[in-house]
This record gives sequence, C-alpha cells and structure tokens, in this order.
Amino acid sequence: MRRRAVARLYDDQRTAAAASARDTALQQWLARAGYRRADAVTVFVSSTAASAMAGLLLSQFYRVVLYEQFLQAVSSVPGTSADVMALILAAGPWILFGTAALLPTLIVRTVRRTRVSAIEQDLPLALELFATMGQAGLGFDAAVAKIVRAQGGDRPLSSELMNFQHDMLAGMSRTQALRQLSRRIDLPSLTSFTSALIQAENVGASMAETLQHQAVELRQRRRENALLQAQALPVKLVFPLVICFLPGIFVSTLAPVLFQVIQVADGVLRGAGR
Repeated sequence: MRRRAVARLYDDQRTAAAASARDTALQQWLARAGYRRADAVTVFVSSTAASAMAGLLLSQFYRVVLYEQFLQAVSSVPGTSADVMALILAAGPWILFGTAALLPTLIVRTVRRTRVSAIEQDLPLALELFATMGQAGLGFDAAVAKIVRAQGGDRPLSSELMNFQHDMLAGMSRTQALRQLSRRIDLPSLTSFTSALIQAENVGASMAETLQHQAVELRQRRRENALLQAQALPVKLVFPLVICFLPGIFVSTLAPVLFQVIQVADGVLRGAGR
C-alpha cells in the first residue's frame, strides 16, 4: 500500500510538472506576442473555447439551413466542377469549425509577426544610436534611457528597452537583464546583439567598440538580405508574368490577325456554298 501511495504521488507530481511546462510554453508564446498579463493564458484558452463553440453553432446552421440551397445552386454547373464544388460544400461545416477554433491562434500569430517586423525595423537605427552615443563617451544604460525617452513606449523595441530598465532598477544584473530581454523578444538579430554585449560585459571589452561592430554587422546582414530578395525577384515575377500579362499581350497582338483569318475563312466558305 505504501509503494502504491508513493507511486501515485510521483505520478501526480509528473502530471503537475507536465501541465506546468505546457502552461509555461503557452505563456512564453503569448508573451512573445506582447500579451503578458497574468490572465493571458486564461483569456486565450477561454477565447479559443468560445470560438470553437461559435464555430460549432455556425457549422450546424450551415448544415441545416444553407447546405441544401448551395447544393441546388451548384448542381446546375456543367461538367465535373459541380462534383468538386459539392465536395467542398460537404466539408463546409468542418471548415467553419476549424477556422473559428483557430481564430485566436491566428490573431496571436499575426500580432507576433507585426511585433517582430516593427522590432526588425527599429533595431538598426537603435544600434546606430547606441554606437554613436558609445563613441561619444555615453554609457550603455544612459544610451538606453535616451533612446527610450526619444521613441517613447509606443514602439515594441522601446517598450522592451523600458522593461530592461525596470529589470535593472529592480536589482537585476546587466547580464541577466540582457538575457531576459533576449528571451522576451526571441529574435535572432537581437539575440546576437545581447550575446555580444554579455560577452563584452564578462571579458571587460569596450562597450563602444562592441556596439560599433554590432551595428556594422547588422547593416551588412540587412544588405545581404536585400540582395538575396532582389535576386529572387525575377523568379517570383515569372508566375504573374505568365498568368496575367502574356495572355493579354497575345490577345492584343494576335486578335487582329485571327479576325482577318476568320473573315477570309468565312468568305471562302460562303463562296463554296454558292
């Protein structure tokens, strides 16, 4: 009995640890999108459940009211297109339910992508300002304060730098505060920046030189990404060119010739009929 009780206790602890790990992963995912309230997980789970219930009601309404009407409208379409559209209509309830259930997840992913795009847009300018103020003899903490004061708390990067200041004011070391900053944002360019600062802090290197190297490296990386996107542009333009432009060009150039051919053929057929 004692062994069973101990085994049951260990099982309960493993279950609680697994649930805590899942909650922590969900909290980190929401925090990276900017949702960092204490009840963010509860709100997200409740929103997902409510969206799933709304999707279930919509699917039932579609199945009872709309499905037969859509099926009758599709049945008049000639060829095999009617069968394909009928299959799509038959899967309509599942499509509605899945779309509604995934709506909160899609919203969080969209907010996360918007936040990452804004941080990637502001990071090069912030690094340039850090490097310039570091060469002018200003310390890193004072440079952070000036950037936050200049940009305000509306932009995601400035709000994260403000959280970095709060961590420093709370007694956290600069290394740990930089790690927290990198963990909150989870962006490769910012992670490399914070790693370089942590290394410079540990070995006692010049912070101004480190910031200057990081600014130059990020500028080169952005230039390489721009070149890669420019090289990939002709390949991406092939499909719109073939699908949209070339048929119109062929019609505009060959339509007069085809019209004359049709007129000649009509005249020949009429002459042969007489």
